Amino acid sequence: MYLKSLELSGFKSFAKKTELNFSTPITSIVGPNGSGKSNIAEAFRFVLGEQSIKSMRGKRTEDLIWNGGGDAARANRASVKVVFDNHKRILNVDFDEVSVERVIYRDSSSEYFINGTQVRLKDVIELLAAAHIGSSGHHIISQGEADKILNANGRERRDMLEDALGLKIYQYKREESERKLEKTEENMEKVESLRREIAPHLKFLKKQVEKIEKTIELKEELRKLAKEYFKREDTFIKHNKNAIVEEKKKPEDDLKRLHEELIRAKETLEKSASRDGKSNEIIKLENDLSVLRSEKDTFVRELGRIEGSIGSEERIIRREEENALREGNQNVPLKEVQATATIIEEKIKELENRRDDGSVMAFFTFVRKTFSEFISRHKQSGPVSVRAQSEEEILKLKQERLTLEGKLKDCNEREVVLRKNLFTLQERIEKEKDSSREAERDMFRIMTEENNVRSLLASIKSKEERSMLFEENFKRDLHEVALLLGREMLDFAVFAIISEQGVTLNLQEITLEDRTKQEDRRRLVEKMKIRIEDAGAGGGEEVLKEYRETSERDVFLEKELSDLHLSADSLRSLIKELEEKLDNEFREGVSTINIQFGQFFTLMFGGGFAKLEIIREVKRRKSDTDIEILTEDGSTGDSFEESPVEEGIEIEVGLPRKKIKGLMMLSGGERALTSIALLFAISQVNPPPFVILDETDAALDEANSKKYGDMIESLSKLSQLILITHNRETMSRAGVLYGVTMGSGGVSKLLSIAFDEAVAVAK
Repeated sequence: MYLKSLELSGFKSFAKKTELNFSTPITSIVGPNGSGKSNIAEAFRFVLGEQSIKSMRGKRTEDLIWNGGGDAARANRASVKVVFDNHKRILNVDFDEVSVERVIYRDSSSEYFINGTQVRLKDVIELLAAAHIGSSGHHIISQGEADKILNANGRERRDMLEDALGLKIYQYKREESERKLEKTEENMEKVESLRREIAPHLKFLKKQVEKIEKTIELKEELRKLAKEYFKREDTFIKHNKNAIVEEKKKPEDDLKRLHEELIRAKETLEKSASRDGKSNEIIKLENDLSVLRSEKDTFVRELGRIEGSIGSEERIIRREEENALREGNQNVPLKEVQATATIIEEKIKELENRRDDGSVMAFFTFVRKTFSEFISRHKQSGPVSVRAQSEEEILKLKQERLTLEGKLKDCNEREVVLRKNLFTLQERIEKEKDSSREAERDMFRIMTEENNVRSLLASIKSKEERSMLFEENFKRDLHEVALLLGREMLDFAVFAIISEQGVTLNLQEITLEDRTKQEDRRRLVEKMKIRIEDAGAGGGEEVLKEYRETSERDVFLEKELSDLHLSADSLRSLIKELEEKLDNEFREGVSTINIQFGQFFTLMFGGGFAKLEIIREVKRRKSDTDIEILTEDGSTGDSFEESPVEEGIEIEVGLPRKKIKGLMMLSGGERALTSIALLFAISQVNPPPFVILDETDAALDEANSKKYGDMIESLSKLSQLILITHNRETMSRAGVLYGVTMGSGGVSKLLSIAFDEAVAVAK
């Protein structure tokens, strides 16, 4: 025996705990109409997972719970528990006895238990499906459903046969796979949507990163070039300064010596007894020249400072002009923007009270024209404020330079006059060859030598000023590059310059290089600095980080999408495989059922034939469109859409001695016999552990009842039978007879008789 017991508590008319034990192959349940015996068949449906309240003769969940009556109070819950003998492991659980219980409450909630452990409905269905047990189908035929399989359409008959053949497990797997596939496709759509969403941002970030990477490459290139430039420039400047110091050393010593000699000569001349007016004139001319030279040196130094400042401002203007040539770098004065805004506001006020569409379009045209003119006017304008300030400063410096040049010119003219007077005096003294003029001649010699030394020092001073200008430019360039590339650029001194032959150059080889090459390097460094400044380095790390994170997310989504595609393909293959397996086993099962069906039908009717035939149906439904279709006869017809092809089961029967070949022409009794023959044929092919028949023999006469009883005994060798019946012939075949009675309170009660024990007692 597979089915051991059924326990009901609060289910429908079974208010109190009631237990039925099934210890014989055939168990009959009898009782008067309305006693509640059919509730037992519905209890089986209930505990095995039936979700349709209507199929259990109810409208809502509360209809399945004892509602009170007589001495029995209203119940808040209903429970049904069925116990299986699992020694042969018909259920895929490693227990010798398996109990399945379902409990419902008045709030419509349900609980399921397997061996006392709460589980999901899905777990119950899968456990029972493996043993060909379900909440409905061929093995539970309730009252009035004996010919259900005959009344069903082709698709429904196929479902019943699949259930009877034990193919439900494939259907569950297929449906679960289809749900997973649908969920997978939804996830694929979500992932694709996310990728489409981040794609524009990723594309933008990629362009920014490419720009940043080019800037980084440019910085690396500038870093290498700038280090070589600064190393060469620093070496040249230091070498030049040392050379100038060495070059200045002797003239300065000579000038110092001559200055001392001149002082001694002046003192000698002043103390000379032969001193006259010419001597005084010489001393005065020398003093005037000394003062004039000091004044001239001051003017020259100031001119040098002004020239340097002018060069610096001109350099700023050139840089700003180069920036201005690049699209989008133009600066616009605020007053220009305010003026344009004022024009547009005045136009708005002018059109404020006019509501026609023409005015609106005219306003849009006006705004577009105004902005177009504004952009065109300022498109080629440079950075006005900076350039204007620099030009104003240059103008001021040039004015100062012009004033100093005038003063310097005056000094030169005065110096020429003084030197001319000194030369004239020298000629007059030279004509006098007496010894009294020896002191004057010494002064003239000293002054001539001093003048030559000063000229040499002036030349050296010019070199020194150029060297200082180089150094100032060097320091400024170094500062700018350090701000752009970092403080590491200040360590350029450790950079080694390698020749094309791979040899490290020494200081002498560096200083001997043509200066034009170094100037080319300086211009290239300047251009690269401008390009890097134009590219902009702000937020580079944040952009790179965001691009990296967004790229990683896109790669992750791409991988996830690939995995989802693989999963979807795998699920489609599994669904196809399950469908093929389901179809093949179904066709084989139908062929086997046909053999048994024909035999049982012949036995029941004493001849004739009966068979199942697989048919293909194409369902047509009316289209949602309003398009009319022209038929062949010229009339218009409705538009239909064809649904996918479905396979169903058609039943063909032929009665002996009658020309009846259709189910519609059978009488009630003939239909009952046909359905019983088919149900028994199905049970013979793939016997379920138990079969419940609720008054399926009600329409049979005495002769057919005997045949029915014989078939029941034959079927009981394969499946355990629970029969709800009024038929005495059927009752006589049972081993245990349960009688259901109902008292005045509406509570169903059980009485039982074991025929084997009764016979023994009678004997």
